[in-house]
Amino acid sequence: MGDEQAVRAAGPGAAEQARSVLATAWSCRVTADGGREEYAGAHGVADDGRVLLHVPEDSALLTAVVCAPRGEPSAVLEFADVAPVAVRDRVRARLWLAGWFVPSDGHLVFQPTRVVLCRPSGAVVVDLDEFAAARPDPLAGAEAHLLTHLADAHPEAVERLTRLVEPESLHAATRVRPLAVDRHGLTLRIERTRAHGDVRLAFHEPAGDVTQLTERMHVLLTRAGAAASRPRTLQRQRADGDG
Repeated sequence: MGDEQAVRAAGPGAAEQARSVLATAWSCRVTADGGREEYAGAHGVADDGRVLLHVPEDSALLTAVVCAPRGEPSAVLEFADVAPVAVRDRVRARLWLAGWFVPSDGHLVFQPTRVVLCRPSGAVVVDLDEFAAARPDPLAGAEAHLLTHLADAHPEAVERLTRLVEPESLHAATRVRPLAVDRHGLTLRIERTRAHGDVRLAFHEPAGDVTQLTERMHVLLTRAGAAASRPRTLQRQRADGDG
């Protein structure tokens, strides 16, 4: 395969992606005892994937935990993975955890008994042992800054990267934006007037940190620059589509 065929399916596994969503989501929706509450900036994550939730003393959830038999009410937690860059349909994935709450040291500890990750390709039940053993993608914590910087400060680099995308994927494109980045590659969102699609540009090898990501991005841009035989820019593609 040549350098222009950098579009591949490489990406994080379901357990790793689930832990990344859990580690970076800002809000958490909790459904328990027939009620639903939303908490912002109130949860943490233990190494084994248990969720540590800090709730107000007058929270209905805390009351349910204290009053429930055995002090362990069943509940469902929902987290959304939202793209940091403004694009159409910004929710990239949703994570549902079903399980039990127990009070501990001034907060609630949630033990998952079922983990479901819903991606554009469909929903998948994540193995509990794999979920507990997995770690978030090493770039997850920096992803929001990295993508917004790429979109806002280097739009010319994003357009240059479209040279690595197959022509049919760019047909009638009106805008291309960086949607996601992980250790395996960069995902671009290709928007059209009434639809959109995503394309992954895989790195030649995984990036373990931001420094390695910078090198991987330079390699992609070099490949894009070498694709002189197909110098398609977004402007050229729009003109082709209008014709």
